[in-house]
Amino acid sequence: MIEALISSKTRVKLLLKFFLNSKTTSYLRGLESEFGESSNAIRLELNRFEKAGMLLSFSEGNKKMFQANTQHPLFEQIHNIVLKHMGIDKIVDDVVERLGDVKKVFLVGDLAKGKDTGVIDLLFVGHLDKGYLAKLVDKVEKLIKKKVKYLIYDAQEFELVAGKEGFTEKSLLIWNKE
Repeated sequence: MIEALISSKTRVKLLLKFFLNSKTTSYLRGLESEFGESSNAIRLELNRFEKAGMLLSFSEGNKKMFQANTQHPLFEQIHNIVLKHMGIDKIVDDVVERLGDVKKVFLVGDLAKGKDTGVIDLLFVGHLDKGYLAKLVDKVEKLIKKKVKYLIYDAQEFELVAGKEGFTEKSLLIWNKE
């Protein structure tokens, strides 16, 4: 879908990397090895995004780090487009609302870090109908043509998981009952 609008594969990868989870940070060489593309192509796109104010940069040691500018006027729209592109909006719309007592849903795994591996890893918090969830996930997988994996925690179990160092940087809250 997004590839029809944006012809640069590098630009699409950068949008996914930084605008899916705004906490994601990266640097040129890290992106080069992750994307398997030349540093020059990535550098050009990073410079364009930074010049447009869509990415912020800062130094960390001798590395120039990049991160999405959440204050940019188009941030929310771009974030929503990326969610739609990945099919996450369908998961939320078609799955979460009908599952029972769901408190929160997090995107975790590679996709939460901006790496599109074709697998969507979700963490559900609450008391869910597991059989119904399996049926809904099967339908959603066919709809979005991606594999969906999930974990379910009750509120107490989740507190242990959320308390681990780095959980908030490695996850993206995509639905909250509150």
